Amino acid sequence: MGSVGLPSLAHATTIKPAPVKPNYSGLEGLTPGLSPWRDSTQGSFGNITQSPRPDWHYGDGATEGAVDPSITPHVEIDPFAEGRPMFSNYALMVSAIVPRPIGLVSTLSVDGKPNLAPFSYFQVVDHNPPMFVVGFAGRAGASKDTLTNLEATGECTINLVSEHMIEAANACSIDAPFGVSEWDICGLKQADSAVVRPARVQESVFSIEGKLVKIVDYDRESVGSPSRLGIIEGVRFWVREDAIDEQRKNVDLNVLRPVGQLGGISYSRTTETFKLPRTNWATASETKGLKELLGQR
Repeated sequence: MGSVGLPSLAHATTIKPAPVKPNYSGLEGLTPGLSPWRDSTQGSFGNITQSPRPDWHYGDGATEGAVDPSITPHVEIDPFAEGRPMFSNYALMVSAIVPRPIGLVSTLSVDGKPNLAPFSYFQVVDHNPPMFVVGFAGRAGASKDTLTNLEATGECTINLVSEHMIEAANACSIDAPFGVSEWDICGLKQADSAVVRPARVQESVFSIEGKLVKIVDYDRESVGSPSRLGIIEGVRFWVREDAIDEQRKNVDLNVLRPVGQLGGISYSRTTETFKLPRTNWATASETKGLKELLGQR
């Protein structure tokens, strides 16, 4: 894959026609008679349980409920099969790779115009240094404003989306014409950043100030503008005071209440968690079960 460095900020970005965004609501209609939203802000966050099989031992494999592949086989899908629309791959992937965190990315154009857009092709990939990726899927027309701004200025903020701001974040996904601010459309408030110029989202419980490391080109054919990947280093964190512990290392889910994106127009929230400890080889290799399993080989 190829990569490009940061361009000089002295060069203004050429204004191109905004890309035409599909109406993704067509993937899935609203189900009639949905139950009203249940407020979960009162009391403790969710219910913490054991893992599905607390008595699981090394070598036990999948837990009860796993499907016998001889009864229910898998179906092979070639993403590049002749006649298979790109949108089918999109629908397949976003409905299977779930839940995905939502990064609400704030950027500025070279002339200072703010932009705010949500991305579920977003993830943390390292902690030392703090590194994040944002995927910019190719589409017909010009590049997304977020990518144009990020490539031109090298700065952004990434704001995590919680239950209390999901409608506003969703509104930012609209393909507003050039010059129309998503901040005005969604009603979220701008907060000053410390070391980058783009504003943080004040309502976000956890925000990251980021500086672009590089833009990676996939070097693969795509329809319309090419698909690209932004690699971003986190240079400042902002956490709501009531959400962080005294050691400044753990965020309270009772306050964060994260929202995950699923397929179509569906989202998820976490209302129950379970505990499943991890160990290392030195400890595990001394257990009776693993010793017996290794002795059988």
